[in-house]
Amino acid sequence: MTNFINVKDIQIGVGTPKICVPMTGRTVTDLLAEAELIQSNRNYVDLVEWRVDFFSEFEDLSKVMTTLSSIHGLLEDLPLVFTFRSLEEGGEREIHPSYYFELNKAAAKSGMVDLVDVELRHREEDINQLLSVIHENGRFGILSSHNFAATPSKSEMVEILERAKKLGGDIPKIAVMPTSARDVLALLEATVEMQEKYPETPIITMSMAGQGAISRLSGEVFGSSVTFGALKKASAPGQIEVADLKRTLEMIHHSLLK
Repeated sequence: MTNFINVKDIQIGVGTPKICVPMTGRTVTDLLAEAELIQSNRNYVDLVEWRVDFFSEFEDLSKVMTTLSSIHGLLEDLPLVFTFRSLEEGGEREIHPSYYFELNKAAAKSGMVDLVDVELRHREEDINQLLSVIHENGRFGILSSHNFAATPSKSEMVEILERAKKLGGDIPKIAVMPTSARDVLALLEATVEMQEKYPETPIITMSMAGQGAISRLSGEVFGSSVTFGALKKASAPGQIEVADLKRTLEMIHHSLLK
């Protein structure tokens, strides 16, 4: 039986994939405007991700925490994912690993985020320490891997997701770039294999760019529990506008019930 993670009454891992919208503002003013826009489109949004690597003052921890407080105040009823995506994994900026972990630990301890995205590329001992802080504070950890250059083989993608699970990630995540239709199929096959082997663990998988768009729509069929949609600015290639995404996900869901 498939298990799920419950975050503010949002059940991640059952039913229709949950729609997560990224916030990519570079200034506090931009971010608060995004938060207000998200609230005005609340019917299309299940989760919000703050992509801190877009924020111009990310190096100032106190400023990040103050801004997080403002965002939380506007989006208090929506689950919030805290993410600093490094340059190596398709993000906007690179930071020193020590600050990366300091930043994420501070977010986990703040009580203002519900999930923290942790990149799987870091040292296992550092990941374990951060996950301990996340779990001690009653939050969930997404262990993620992003490849903006290519799509690994199906078996390699399953290995990456299994490693994330074995390290204690509550939600293993992988995003890859396709160069052919077969790459997209490989991602979907890896998703099905993980869902069949570990039905108790919600996962997030996606094939990026236009060629991989089907993977953002078909999560309920193949086993991916969250999909990312654009409301203002996409944070990755291939993100679909949330209203179109919502309609398509609901259409697929109702078809599966017939």
